[in-house]
Amino acid sequence: MIRRGLLDWQWSDYSAKHRSRTNLLLHMVAVPFFQVASVVLVGTAIARSGVGMGLGVLGMLGGLIIQGRGHRGEREAPAAFDGAADFVSRFVVEQWVTFPRFVLSGGWRRNLKASGKA
Repeated sequence: MIRRGLLDWQWSDYSAKHRSRTNLLLHMVAVPFFQVASVVLVGTAIARSGVGMGLGVLGMLGGLIIQGRGHRGEREAPAAFDGAADFVSRFVVEQWVTFPRFVLSGGWRRNLKASGKA
């Protein structure tokens, strides 16, 4: 099930769950990686290229794994997923809306500075 008010819910504690310097830096690499891979997946699905679709899926999984490793170093863990639809919707919204919003709002930079090593 997709959470009600997903954008507001995800944003409400996003900064608190993204404070570790390692996690912040990994997200700066992994999110664009995921975005490019998802565009590749859609484009190659339209072109009906199985190899391209496979590469898109692998890239998306890579971005997911990198971010998962980054979250291991956070004091506050993300809320548990309530099933497959919750996982997919939260992850896609984070990649395409919430993380870019976090960067553009200055939250990413503030948290990087606060990590003490920026």
